[in-house]
Amino acid sequence: MNCPYCRHSDSRVVDSRAAEDGTAIRRRRQCPECGKRFTTAETVTLTVVKRSGVTEAFSRSKVVSGVRKACQGRPVSDDDLALLAQDVEEAVRATGSAEIASHDVGMAILGPLRSLDEIAYLRFASVYRAFTELEDFESEIALLRAEREFNPGISSDSTTQ
Repeated sequence: MNCPYCRHSDSRVVDSRAAEDGTAIRRRRQCPECGKRFTTAETVTLTVVKRSGVTEAFSRSKVVSGVRKACQGRPVSDDDLALLAQDVEEAVRATGSAEIASHDVGMAILGPLRSLDEIAYLRFASVYRAFTELEDFESEIALLRAEREFNPGISSDSTTQ
C-alpha cells in the first residue's frame, strides 16, 4: 500500500477492525518513511458471471432496478426494495463464493420477492423463468395457492386486494 503523503511503497498496519456489518475491514496504517497515518478499507468483491461469460461486480442497484419493473403499480416502497436487495446480497455472499452465476442471483431474488408481493413475484418469475404458455402461469399460481393453504399465516396484504 503506497503512502498517500510521500508515495513510499510500504506501510505498517497499526489497527484493524470490521466495518460495514463485517463485509469490509478498516485498517489504520502508518508510513515508516514519513510517519503519517492513513486509513484504508478492504472489501471482498463479489463477481457475477453472466450467461455470455462476461463478469461484472455485484450491484444492489441492479437488483433493485430489475425488481422495480416487476413491482410497477404495486404497493412496494423503495425501502422494501432496498431491504430485498440487501437480503439478496446477504444470501449470495453466504454461499462463500467470490463468483456467482447471474442465474443464482435471480434465484436468490425469487424467495424474498415472493414474500414481499406475490404479483410482483409472478411478473419477475414469468420473465426470469421465460414463461411461454398460460399453463406456466397456472402452475405457478397453483403452487402459490398450495403454499398459502399449507401455511395459512402466509398472506400478503397486496394479494388480498
